[in-house]
Amino acid sequence: MAQHVNSKNFWFWQELKQFSGEIVVIVMKIGLLVLTASVFFSCTASAQQADTLIHKLDSLQRREDTLGDISNNIKPTAYNENTRISFSDYFVLLGSDLKQQVTAPFRLNGRDALKVGMFVGGLAVLSSIDEPVQKLAVHAKDNNTLSSVSSYVTNSGGIYEAYTLVALGSYGFIFKNVKMQTTTLLATQAYLTSGTMEGIIKFIAGRQRPNYYDPSRDEAEPTFHGPFYKPGNPEINGNHLSASFPSGHTTVAFAAATVFAMEYKNTPWVPVVSYSAAGLIGASRITENKHWFTDVVAGAALGYLCGRQVVNNYHRYATLKSQRAKGKLSFNIGYSNGTLMPDLVYTFR
Repeated sequence: MAQHVNSKNFWFWQELKQFSGEIVVIVMKIGLLVLTASVFFSCTASAQQADTLIHKLDSLQRREDTLGDISNNIKPTAYNENTRISFSDYFVLLGSDLKQQVTAPFRLNGRDALKVGMFVGGLAVLSSIDEPVQKLAVHAKDNNTLSSVSSYVTNSGGIYEAYTLVALGSYGFIFKNVKMQTTTLLATQAYLTSGTMEGIIKFIAGRQRPNYYDPSRDEAEPTFHGPFYKPGNPEINGNHLSASFPSGHTTVAFAAATVFAMEYKNTPWVPVVSYSAAGLIGASRITENKHWFTDVVAGAALGYLCGRQVVNNYHRYATLKSQRAKGKLSFNIGYSNGTLMPDLVYTFR
């Protein structure tokens, strides 16, 4: 009887030992797979860290990278499922655009700083004709026809321009014109980012509008008061009296116009119509006595730069997405005949 019990115990311990050995082997395999996966993903992440979409979306910074010197491909065939702007893509690009535009003044190199200095110097020279142009515009407004046209044109900017973008976007989606869809979405991004930029500059500049003057003076003065100036009467018909520089209507009009002009530069009439419409909106802000001449010039330059940055940033993004779409590497863990095995799959497109 005792011998039978001992043999049963011996069998039990043998089975337990064998089972434990199998558990140890399985745990070791799992640990090895986890270690392999960790090393694989960490190496992949470190190798691609400087090559991710977000990290490479800085079209304003001059540096060497794996993309090299690229040019914008605006052929209709370049706008496809790989380069289409999805819902998430839109906000990735919008955030990148805002970051680049806001931080651009802090990342100027010597050549860019020289250009900015020359532009500011040019504005300073042009500011000498701000008051004469304003007086001429006010007298010209006495013409009923000019007054009517000016009012109509100025109302075509601002919120009404958004309606135009909605109409163009609707055309693109209804007729499945991917290039028009993309261009309109980019124009809305330029509209939003340039509007943000001009709002920041307006706050810092605090320039007095031409439709308000100090009661102690006989005429309006194009004075820069800075960010904390508060006139006695801060608003007239909803217009902040110390928010003249730059012209918001002109800024967003030129930003959207630049997007269409760049995307359709191979169609000569598109840039002409785009910039002509934006220019008329800017001129109307002078004849409506809402802005000084240099407000409009600064707004046109700011809108152009913002629109250009948005377009270049998108094409950089599209190039990166197209490169990613050429092949896709995935990592999986497979299970076959009681064995866990790592599985690398490369999908060709």
